[in-house]
Amino acid sequence: MEFVDYVMREALILVPVLMIIGKIIKNTPRVRNWMIPYILLVLGIILAGLIMGFSVESFIQGVLVTGAAVFGHQLFKQGKNYRDLKN
Repeated sequence: MEFVDYVMREALILVPVLMIIGKIIKNTPRVRNWMIPYILLVLGIILAGLIMGFSVESFIQGVLVTGAAVFGHQLFKQGKNYRDLKN
């Protein structure tokens, strides 16, 4: 089973978009790190609704693409931390 079996192709563009927005938010001084996933979740749901029309399906797609964006960022971050510790 592949990732696209769960996430619709129309919503896949939101993964890198949310990662970029997350990076921008991270550099905002007044936003705490723990708030970023919640902000991205709300944005992911709204953006998926705008792309696909507001429905239960677009809500689920928004949650899935946000999860993929946050998980992808954490994989990169943890891999980088592991590599730094190893050297």
